Amino acid sequence: MPRLVELSSYPWAPSPDLNVEDDAVQLLIVEDDHAVARALIDAVSAAGHQAEHVSRGADALLKHHNAQMILLDLGLPDMDGLEVLRKLRQISEVPVVILSARNDERSVVRGLRQGADDFLVKPIGLAVLLARIDAVARRAKVQSNDNGGVLIAGGLRVDTGKHEAILNGRHLQLTAKEFELLALLAQHDGAVVTREQILDRLWGDAFVAVSRSLDVHLTGLRSKLAAPGMIVNVRGVGYRLETPNP
Repeated sequence: MPRLVELSSYPWAPSPDLNVEDDAVQLLIVEDDHAVARALIDAVSAAGHQAEHVSRGADALLKHHNAQMILLDLGLPDMDGLEVLRKLRQISEVPVVILSARNDERSVVRGLRQGADDFLVKPIGLAVLLARIDAVARRAKVQSNDNGGVLIAGGLRVDTGKHEAILNGRHLQLTAKEFELLALLAQHDGAVVTREQILDRLWGDAFVAVSRSLDVHLTGLRSKLAAPGMIVNVRGVGYRLETPNP
């Protein structure tokens, strides 16, 4: 089984150059390899976070209420991790970071389209993992501090408080990331939103390497809008929302 971390760096303590967030994140680690889970718990604890570990998908579905973020392995003994993610997204919007040895495009695309906030391929350095946790936590904090509101652009109505999007009377069934992307574009209706602005808002870091993630979510959103030309790609810059009239 591929190692999650470089064991030469374990036991691990935060580097003086690493920016560790003051606010602790309550993590639920869903991992069937107990040695890997132990290394993860020690690492995130050293960085100031708190963690609980379960090894089965069914237990993750029972205990997700206590978590502010979930680190999810895909190779679980009782069910596939993607199935766990699918079920979680039916009941919760808790941020989910997938940690998996699977590096095939199909698994990555499926994970992101089903609502994962990030997809990291094992093995991964602990410093990188902690940076990704911080980035996802910042994005979630921005969303939780949003007082809500209704955005109306042509025939599009986006209610950020109810997490509801309606286009010309049709309710859109969007993943959390697709909804955030649509809301951001609606806030700037008719104006270009740069890729860096989107990455900063949705992932908490304008320079995090999630360009493929953004492309996947854009493709999914366009498909669900079923309105060709509504999201315009401004080559080399970003994207612009062109909303049709009701």
